[in-house]
Amino acid sequence: MTNPIIAVDIGNARMKIGVFGNAVADALPEPMRTLALNGDEPQLDDLASWLKDLAGEKLPWYLASVNRPGATRLIDWLREHRPADEVALLSAGDLPLTVRLDRPDMVGIDRLVDAVAVNRLRESGQAAVIVDVGTAITVDLISADGAFLGGSILPGLEMSARALHDLTDLLPLIDISDFSNPPPALGSSTEAAMRSGLFWGAVGSIRQLIDELGRDAGDPPQVFLTGGAGATVAQLLAADAQYIVHLTLAGIALSITGG
Repeated sequence: MTNPIIAVDIGNARMKIGVFGNAVADALPEPMRTLALNGDEPQLDDLASWLKDLAGEKLPWYLASVNRPGATRLIDWLREHRPADEVALLSAGDLPLTVRLDRPDMVGIDRLVDAVAVNRLRESGQAAVIVDVGTAITVDLISADGAFLGGSILPGLEMSARALHDLTDLLPLIDISDFSNPPPALGSSTEAAMRSGLFWGAVGSIRQLIDELGRDAGDPPQVFLTGGAGATVAQLLAADAQYIVHLTLAGIALSITGG
C-alpha cells in the first residue's frame, strides 16, 4: 500500500472508515478495506486491531461529519491512541466542487463529498441526481457542468418508523434493518402495513423528486444511489440507476487527491 489515507464518514447511525491508497485516474477509488461502527456508541477500540498492520505508520485522517459528538469522540480517541497521526475535519471549502448556493458551509458535508464522487462517474455534460438512503434521505441535483445545486431532505426509514411508534399509542416500533427485498404493497397486518407504507412511501417520494429535479436539469439526469437501502431502491428507479456502496468514502478520498 502506497501513502495510505484514512477516510471517515461520520453519520448519525454509522461511522464508516476506509483505507485508501493513491486514487486511480478516471476511476472511482475503492477502499482497501472498510470498518463500520455504531454511530451512537462507536466501539473505537476496534480501530486498534483493524489498523494493526499500520500501527507504526503516521496516518492522515480525513473526516466528513454530520454528527458533531461522533466526530469529537473519534478525534479524542485518535489524540490518545495515535497522537502522531494528522486529523482534518473537512468543510465545503476543502472540496474540489462548485456549490451554487448562498451558504455552501451550511450543506451537509456528506452530500457534497457524494457530489465529488459522482462527478468522477457521470458522463461529461450530463446532469446527475444523487440519492443517499441513510438516517435522512437526500435527493440532490448536480448540473451538467458538475456544480452542486441543492436538493431535498426527507426522513429516512428508521426515523419514520420511530415517529410512527413514538407519536401514536398503538403502533409498534418495527425493525427496518432488512429491506433487501421490497415488501408487499398490501399489508396483511399492522406491522406489514407499516413496512409497506415506510418503504413504498420513500420510493414514491424519491421517484417524484427525481422527476422534478430532472425538469430543472432540462434532460433526464443520471441517477446514483448510496446508503443502507439504496441497493433495493435502485432496482425500482431508472433502469440505469447505479448503486455505489462506498460513494461517500470515495468522495472523501477524491477530495484529498484533487477530484
